[in-house]
Amino acid sequence: MVEKAYVPKRHPAALTLIEEFFRLQAAGGIVLVAAALVALIWANSQWRSLYSDLIGLPVGVHVGALALDKPLLLWINDALMAVFFLLVALEIKREALEGELSSIRQAALPCIAAVGGMLGPALVYSAINWGDPVTMHGWAIPAATDIAFSLGVLALLGKRAPSSLKIFLLALAIIDDLGAIVIIAVFYTGDLSLLSLGLAAAGVVALITLNLAGVRRIAPYVLVGIFLWVCVLKSGVHATLAGVALGFAIPLRGVKGDGDSPLRHLEHMLHPWVTYGILPVFAFANAGVSLAGLSLSSILDPVTLGIALGLFLGKQIGVTGSTWFAVRLGLGTPPAGATWSQFYGMALLTGIGFTMSLFIGTLAFQAPEYSDAVRIGVLGGSLICALAGYFVLYAAGPRPLPDPPPRPADAREGAQCQSDLQEFERR
Repeated sequence: MVEKAYVPKRHPAALTLIEEFFRLQAAGGIVLVAAALVALIWANSQWRSLYSDLIGLPVGVHVGALALDKPLLLWINDALMAVFFLLVALEIKREALEGELSSIRQAALPCIAAVGGMLGPALVYSAINWGDPVTMHGWAIPAATDIAFSLGVLALLGKRAPSSLKIFLLALAIIDDLGAIVIIAVFYTGDLSLLSLGLAAAGVVALITLNLAGVRRIAPYVLVGIFLWVCVLKSGVHATLAGVALGFAIPLRGVKGDGDSPLRHLEHMLHPWVTYGILPVFAFANAGVSLAGLSLSSILDPVTLGIALGLFLGKQIGVTGSTWFAVRLGLGTPPAGATWSQFYGMALLTGIGFTMSLFIGTLAFQAPEYSDAVRIGVLGGSLICALAGYFVLYAAGPRPLPDPPPRPADAREGAQCQSDLQEFERR
């Protein structure tokens, strides 16, 4: 697998941004886990009703005749996650224009791996839930990869995971996010309001006009983006797609060149807020599943089992299998310096669905009786993938060599240096 490896040349600024991205995700993954654990413990404590009351707290915004009244949980899932998808869109655009996805040669293998990694889980889930039109609606839940967790686990491995493997996983996860965006737009759209859709289209046209007119200030884009979010929210299309449209409209190049990039500036500004704020809040609001009465039958529920096995089996088979065939057919080049064992460990990590899987689960099943099954499947499958991927990569990675013992000559030289130093101090 190593003999045909290709190491792409990257812009220094892009490389610095990727390195910073890895550092953020490694720390952010810990915060994300902590938020999910707090929610899980709280939802199973004697104060569980307070947790339910908190995420169900009614929150309203009224501006003239316009009124938005939603529970706190929906404000998190519709408003805060729109900012998360804005950041995803910025990353996709940057990578497509000048990063790991900027050429066919660089993007070919991550694209094939991402497609295989989405088809595999969907097929596994569908096979388990075949014949039930209600539960089949959740086929896309295990198809998404959580960038924060997967890169966080890789970061914990240090030099045991080649940097090329981390970059490959980043590219794969970004394409995976793009696929999730398409799935949400096509398959999880409710009843449409033509008036709101028309206003949203006008907002998109305004964003395109700002871009073509050479506007480089971020504020006009944000103002139009807020208007677009309200219109999309009222249209029946999921509101997070407004964040995607806004992200794609932000210009990459600034007036003074690459160093004055509005896209890079906004991406850099949003990263800590999303990583340490929005995603942990989302995890806290959506991971609070009650484990009371948990039994083997509930674990073997078709929805729970389909999600868990989709993440664990579907992802590793889809990513590894599609990549292996693509390399054998000469359709792409594998990560430099990575063995197939290490690649398989990375494929296991792509089964960490968490944030995106929980989010798609809220769209797939509106009925509350499915919420616990979705959460148990996502949390269980993601945990198994994280542990399995870590141990496979740890075992497959190179072991650091111990420091060699000092040679006798080196020891004599050291003693002579110490003697000379003492003599110098006496003088």
